[in-house]
Amino acid sequence: MKTVTIYTDGACSGNPGPGGWGAILEWNGVEKELSGGENPTTNNRMELLAVISALEKLNQSCIVELYSDSKYVIDALTKGWLTSWIKNGWRKADKKPVLNVDLWQRLLPLLEKHEMHYHWVKGHAENEKNNRCDQMAVAESKKF
Repeated sequence: MKTVTIYTDGACSGNPGPGGWGAILEWNGVEKELSGGENPTTNNRMELLAVISALEKLNQSCIVELYSDSKYVIDALTKGWLTSWIKNGWRKADKKPVLNVDLWQRLLPLLEKHEMHYHWVKGHAENEKNNRCDQMAVAESKKF
C-alpha cells in the first residue's frame, strides 16, 4: 500500500457561524490542496469535514498519516471515544447525545478502508502544512 500524508484544519467564526476547512494530501512528492466551507456550522464540524473530504479523495486503500490540530478528532479516534459512542448508541459517557453523528457515520467506512496513523499537532505553531490548512479554512469561512 502507498503511504499518503494528510494535514487538515477547520475554522469557524462565531461557532456556530461561517466556517471553512482545508486539507493537504501528499504522496510521492506531490501535494494536492482541498478546501470548502459551510454556513452556519461549528469548528468541530469543519475539523471533521476536512478529514472526511481528504479521505474521500483516496481511490484505493492506503497507509494514511493524518495530522490534525483538533483534539476532538484525534482524541475520538485514539482514545476509544468513537468506539464507545457507537457501543452506547451514539451517547457520550455522560449519557448526552454525541454531536455530529452524521459526520462520524460518514467517516467510519473511510477509516475502515485505510491503515490510519494519527498525529496531533499544535495549532498555529510551527507546522507549516497545518498553518497552510488553517489559512485555507479561514479563507473559506470568509466567503460567507
